[in-house]
Amino acid sequence: MVPASVGFQCPDDVRAGNAGVRAPKRTGGLRTASRRWGPVTIGLIAANVAMFLVTAVSAGLAGNRPLDNYRSPVFQTLSQVPLLVDIGEVWRLVTAAFLHVGPFHLVLNMLGLLVFGSELERGLGRWRFAALYAVSILGGAAAIQLFGDYARQVAGASTAIYGLLGALAVLMLFRRQDVRGILTLLAINVLVSFFPGVSLLGHLGGLVAGAAAAGVLLAARRSPGLQAAGLAGLGLAFLVLSLGVSSLVEAGAL
Repeated sequence: MVPASVGFQCPDDVRAGNAGVRAPKRTGGLRTASRRWGPVTIGLIAANVAMFLVTAVSAGLAGNRPLDNYRSPVFQTLSQVPLLVDIGEVWRLVTAAFLHVGPFHLVLNMLGLLVFGSELERGLGRWRFAALYAVSILGGAAAIQLFGDYARQVAGASTAIYGLLGALAVLMLFRRQDVRGILTLLAINVLVSFFPGVSLLGHLGGLVAGAAAAGVLLAARRSPGLQAAGLAGLGLAFLVLSLGVSSLVEAGAL
């Protein structure tokens, strides 16, 4: 017999009763995280962490400390250097946003992505959030190409993170929410951008791009097609600005 809350039950009756009961589904940690924080946000974090590990291993294989991942051949090939972008290495505009200099840089940016990315992904939906992130990357890259040191190496997801902050501020203003907190956070982060080794231009470019992308989403909020076209056009404009610098320089326009 099997003990029950009241008396005992026959084992055969217990088995028969449990036969029609579904066992609870076990979900993996990654799936649970994606449901809570958003699959695009978690996917972006995973991509950044994976790239850090790749550059760390590459640095070790090159004879350097793995934590000095910026000394790896992979890092050198994927980081943004305006001069190298202008001679045809266009991929650097995007790949640089998935690189980080050391674990502290990585953790700091990924915390920002987790907090602000998950909030925006819930509010905007997956594809709008992904497009906003991409536009922010291109906006930050364009600012670096236009106004940055021609030979300076730049990397980090902070261009996109600042884009998320800019978008969040615009959305909160539109909804007439209290923006004092987000504006204070933006002010602090802009001040931090003046520290040595930090790309102020990339941060400001991403911030402006993210705010502009949010404006496009709000202006075309009744038409997903117009939203997609507007974001695509904005991203293309930043890309053209990034790639048009060398031709303008050669023509003597700058």
